Amino acid sequence: MMRPEVTKLLVEWRDGNRAALDALLPVVYDELRKLAENYINRERQGHTLQPTALVHEAYVRLIGQDVPDFQNRAHFFGVAAHLMRQVLVDSARKFRAGKRGGGKKVSLDGIGIDIGDDKADSPFLALDEALQNLEKMDARKGKILEMKYFGGLTLDEIVEATGVSKATVSRDLRSAEAWIRVQLQPGEK
Repeated sequence: MMRPEVTKLLVEWRDGNRAALDALLPVVYDELRKLAENYINRERQGHTLQPTALVHEAYVRLIGQDVPDFQNRAHFFGVAAHLMRQVLVDSARKFRAGKRGGGKKVSLDGIGIDIGDDKADSPFLALDEALQNLEKMDARKGKILEMKYFGGLTLDEIVEATGVSKATVSRDLRSAEAWIRVQLQPGEK
């Protein structure tokens, strides 16, 4: 199904058509699963959450909310990425509360960030904390970084979702990447 049809289903869902929500999941499922696989590939060794379970948990949280005002496909995937991040952070916190496990090094492609064993029990806890701090300082930069690296959105899709110019999105993305890199490197802060 083409992107405009996804946006159409989102608008219909927002307008109260429950059947549109039922039609939406099969259309977006493969992309949501790819997002989930990206997240899980960055998670600690030995975690038990599978991509399918992550998609389902995020979807349950998504439909459990009041009907959000999705502007378009990019906005939907940005929200879905944020919910997946929350599910993984919750899972990592439960794991840490149960026992202290070791993390593994992970890398965010394009940023060159490694989160090693000395940084956190879970790479997502360290990254989530850094993203929360970035969002407190500059919410737009935090959201852009999340959409790019966790939502898998292209630059054009981020522009569409945020309503900000392409030049500004590019500049914000570079700045956010640099800030996160400094926050997550041992001994840098």
